[in-house]
Amino acid sequence: MKVVLEKVTDPEKEGAQIRAVEITEEIRNAVDLLENNCRSILVTKMHEERSSGETYMLGTNLIYYTESIDKRTYVYTKDMCYETKYRLYELEDLLSSNFLRVSKSLVVNIRKIRSVRSELNGRMNAELLNGEKIVISRSYVKDLKRKLGV
Repeated sequence: MKVVLEKVTDPEKEGAQIRAVEITEEIRNAVDLLENNCRSILVTKMHEERSSGETYMLGTNLIYYTESIDKRTYVYTKDMCYETKYRLYELEDLLSSNFLRVSKSLVVNIRKIRSVRSELNGRMNAELLNGEKIVISRSYVKDLKRKLGV
């Protein structure tokens, strides 16, 4: 891959351009790194439905979605589940513009969405890159379509 670095004198002219044949997970991670400065949040590793006590700094670029269940907030990556002390509204503020609330209890990373499908009842179903399926509530469909450019 060819990399071109150009020094500019005006901060408003700063930017990055990526040209790729295919948008892979690595390309998405590079974009996240450039856009987010790869922020991290504190999470606790989940094991057998209870906390194992191990605390990690998890890069927000690895998060697929966050969900609130029974007053607890869970963070899901490609193949792991963590618990965090943050509430969903706090995570919405901490996470980048790539994250969008899609239901009362769920915030999704739109860069991790593989496909979306409309349902008859006004809701949408989304399949994530890891194969998981989530439901987008009717009241959030308009925001998701705007964000995705659909």
